[in-house]
Amino acid sequence: MKKRLQNWRLISLFAIMTLFLAGCGNAQLSALNPAGEVAKTQYDLMVLSTLIMVLVIIVVVILFVIVLFRFRHKKGDDSIPKQVEGSHKLEIIWTTIPILLLIILAVPTVMSTFDLADTKAMDVKDKDGKTKDALVVNVRANLYWWEFEYPDLGIVTSQELVVPTDQKVYFNLKSSDVKHSFWVPSVGGKMDTNVDGTNQFYLEFDNEKSNEAENLFHGKCAELCGPSHALMDFKVKTKTKDEFTAWVKDMQGVKEAVPAKGDVAKQGEEIFAESCIGCHAVTPNDSRPEAARLAPNLSNFGDRDKIAGVLDHTDEELGNWLEDPEKYKPGNKMTGTYGELDEEQISALTEYLMNLKVESK
Repeated sequence: MKKRLQNWRLISLFAIMTLFLAGCGNAQLSALNPAGEVAKTQYDLMVLSTLIMVLVIIVVVILFVIVLFRFRHKKGDDSIPKQVEGSHKLEIIWTTIPILLLIILAVPTVMSTFDLADTKAMDVKDKDGKTKDALVVNVRANLYWWEFEYPDLGIVTSQELVVPTDQKVYFNLKSSDVKHSFWVPSVGGKMDTNVDGTNQFYLEFDNEKSNEAENLFHGKCAELCGPSHALMDFKVKTKTKDEFTAWVKDMQGVKEAVPAKGDVAKQGEEIFAESCIGCHAVTPNDSRPEAARLAPNLSNFGDRDKIAGVLDHTDEELGNWLEDPEKYKPGNKMTGTYGELDEEQISALTEYLMNLKVESK
C-alpha cells in the first residue's frame, strides 16, 4: 500500500511538471500566432488535425465508459451479453468513419502542400535574366550563421533578413557545410537546407501582424547541426513596400566600405584589414562567389540588433565576442582563425565595427 502511494505521488509530480513546462517557451518563437499566409494555412491544418484527434479520443472514452459500466460483472449474474462479432453494420460503421476522417484531413493537407510548394514565379525571367515579378532571396546556412543574398538586387547581408510586407518572398535554400533548417515560426516553414541541391518555397509577411510584432520576427535553425545549434538564430526585419524600396536604394548606394572616423576607429580599420578582411566583407554588393564568402557580411553591422545572433549589441558584448568567440558559440569557424588580440586592439576593432552602417551616397 505504501509503495503504491509513493508511485501515485511520482505520477502526480510528473503530471504537474508536464503541465507547468507546457506553458514555458518564447512567444517570439511560437507558431500559434500566425503572421502570414503560409503560417495561417499551417495553423489551420494543425487546428483541424487536433479537432479530429480530440473528437476520436472523446468518442473512444465515451464508448469505454459505457462498456465499463453496462457490461461489468454483477454478483449473481453469470449471463453472457449479446455478442456482436461479425456484425456487418458495426464493421461498416467503424471502417467508414476513419476513412471519412482521413479524407477530411487529407484533402486540405494535400491541396495546401501543393499550393505552398508553388514557386513558378521564380522561373519567370526578364531579358536581363532577372526574376521578373518576384522577390527572390538566396539563403545560405553556415556553422553557425546565416547569409541572405538578393541576386536580382546585387545585395548580400548576414544574420538579418529584410523583407517587404504583403508580398510573397521566394527563397532558395542551401547549406555550405552540414544540414540546417530555415524556420521563422511566426511566419511559416520549416524547410531543410542541404549541401547538395536547393530547396525552394515562399513566405508572406502580413503587414498588420508585422506592426504588432514591431516589424521584427525571430528565425532559428530547426535541424540539429552541432554544439551551437541552439544559438544559430537570425532576425527578420519587415518593411512596407515603399520602405523596402528605400532600403534597397540605400544598400545599392554603398559602393565601398564606410570610412573610419576618429583615430581609434582608423586603428581598428587597419586591424580589420590585416586580420578579418579575408573572411568578412564590409560592403553589401559583395560580388565574390559563395565559396569565398567564409564569414558574415558586416556592411551594416552597426545597425544590427544582436552580435553573433545571440549577444546584446553593445561595445562590451562585442569586445567579449572578439576576445573569446568559442565561449559564446562553441564550434564556430571564427575561433582560432585570427590570433590573439590585446585589449587595445579589441577596443579599436570594436569602435570600427560599431560604426559600420549603411549610408546613402
